Amino acid sequence: MSAEILIVDDEVEIADLVELYLQNENYTVHKFYNAADALRCIETTPLDLAILDVMLPDMSGFDICRKIREKHMFPVIMLTAKTEDMDKITGLTIGADDYITKPFNPLELIARVKAQLRRFMRYNEGGKKEDEDVIDFSGLVINRRTHECTLNEQPIPLTPTEFSILWILCENRGEVISSEQLFEEVWGEKYLGSNNTVMVHIRHLREKMHEPVGKPRFIKTVWGVGYKIEK
Repeated sequence: MSAEILIVDDEVEIADLVELYLQNENYTVHKFYNAADALRCIETTPLDLAILDVMLPDMSGFDICRKIREKHMFPVIMLTAKTEDMDKITGLTIGADDYITKPFNPLELIARVKAQLRRFMRYNEGGKKEDEDVIDFSGLVINRRTHECTLNEQPIPLTPTEFSILWILCENRGEVISSEQLFEEVWGEKYLGSNNTVMVHIRHLREKMHEPVGKPRFIKTVWGVGYKIEK
């Protein structure tokens, strides 16, 4: 799979190592050690995925992610030396699709990159009949071919991960989908009971859909089981 990937990390050894592993997979790599150069690349280069270190000398990876989400929907993976849940939640809340804590296994990072690219390409290239790619009910329209989502004709900008979660819930309307099912289908990894990644993305989805706190219209919580969207 050919793809244009951005790496931003001020630790030269890590950036160079990640570049090497990505190039071995035949990806085109755009590598930078600071935010300023990376932002110029984002403005001028069609990218398919970004890998951002949180701690940079001139701007945080969180700020770069926010800048990306102003115009682009390609996947973002955060690299962080911090292990606090709040840092992970922050990254996911501002639009990142995944995070990896340093130190990390480069092969794990490559697996995460491939998973994000597969999902992004699948929901942007289409290849199925239109009626299989569009879900339309109760004012919510989600189009898998164009990666567009609207609610009452108002566009909702979704990250690839948010789009995947919403599509799965919409496709299985009336059924309860567990956090474990969502995580394993979207991230392609084994779910751990203490993982709150799905919860954070569900909360972010509800905020973007302007769901009333405590009484969501679309994404319902079935306590102790999972989430569902009514038919």
